[in-house]
Amino acid sequence: MNCTPGEPCGRRPWYEFPECAVAPYAFVFYYVVKVLNLAVGTPCNVLVMWQIATKKTDTSTSDIFIFNLALLDAYFCVMTPVEMVNRILLDDSRIWYFQRFAYGIKDVAPLFLMCICLDRYVAVVHPVLFTGIRDNKIRIGISIVVWGLIVAHGLTKSVLGVMSVNEVFSGVTLFAFIVMVFCNIAIIWVLRRSVAGKEVMHPVKKKAFRMVLIILAIIVASYLPVALMPFVSYYSFVVFQCQIAISVFSIMDLSCSIEPLLYITKMDHVSGSCCGRSFSKMPHDV
Repeated sequence: MNCTPGEPCGRRPWYEFPECAVAPYAFVFYYVVKVLNLAVGTPCNVLVMWQIATKKTDTSTSDIFIFNLALLDAYFCVMTPVEMVNRILLDDSRIWYFQRFAYGIKDVAPLFLMCICLDRYVAVVHPVLFTGIRDNKIRIGISIVVWGLIVAHGLTKSVLGVMSVNEVFSGVTLFAFIVMVFCNIAIIWVLRRSVAGKEVMHPVKKKAFRMVLIILAIIVASYLPVALMPFVSYYSFVVFQCQIAISVFSIMDLSCSIEPLLYITKMDHVSGSCCGRSFSKMPHDV
């Protein structure tokens, strides 16, 4: 990187643009999240993939989507050392292509979360329909289509730059957010209605109900801030690039650690996981 007189040589690790020197705190949070994902998210996502791959009984139809999401998150986590070294030391334009690709596929990772939520929605709200579409070949086909969209988005962002897909990112994330919130609220409504007039909720349904409430809170906290992204023209460069954008991405990136941790904590109980991911016993009980 070329140095200009009166300025320090090299890019500081805690902000990306020179203008962000006046507001570096969001970048501090950003790098804390990156290190957390590397230390926690990577092994947890590998454990989730191993658990699903070796599971022989009590499987869930959502496991295919969960496995693909864990694979995507694991790849994003292991890119952390590459990004840190390139930002702090190398600033190699060729490596930036790989970094933008990693961020491109992470941007549309909510598509797999949406698939998980839709799968659980159909299982709980429309159990008769769900019985006719339990074939995992359908979910494998959907996963292939989703991966095609994700890779296409990642390659576009890598080659054409961040701004080339900014509107696509905002649109996809907001659409997935609306669908996920709808699915989880519908599941909560059905579970509550199923015990109307009863004093005690069935233990399995009670666990599922609590799980969906937790998941709904995580979805809102992780993806609602994206609603600020389409209003980029109303913010100054420093406010948007140095505070809002980096904070929103950091909060979304936390899902790389939160989602597998949530799955792991429920593995020995109802095999539940993020976004209503797997209530494997629910379709049989509802």
